[in-house]
Amino acid sequence: MSKKYVLLVDDDPDMVETLCLMLESEGYEVGKAYDGVEGEESIRQRRPDVLVLDVMMPRKNGYTLCAELKKDSATRDIPVILLTAVGEAVPSTTYSHANGMATEADDYIPKPVDAQTLVRAMERLFS
Repeated sequence: MSKKYVLLVDDDPDMVETLCLMLESEGYEVGKAYDGVEGEESIRQRRPDVLVLDVMMPRKNGYTLCAELKKDSATRDIPVILLTAVGEAVPSTTYSHANGMATEADDYIPKPVDAQTLVRAMERLFS
């Protein structure tokens, strides 16, 4: 069986690198993008087996990208895991939990995320 390809999309380069190293050590192949527009372009170039998507990003936020992907017949079946610190930021931002539920994401994990929580979430989506 070939390695599963995970696309990480987060505007925090340290978070991306940390998760990338953790996922690669678990046997996943990992792609990286640093905002929603770059993530969308990466998906067009190579379809991921799972998309790990931050919510609060410049240019295109994770809620918007997830909603667009789930409306498109070519991408709606890509599993999406939203990673976010939105729970803590809801009072001070325009982001909300209702926005997250409206995107039809497949899972929703609060930051900071540990590798095992993320790997277990991905394995649930693959089974």
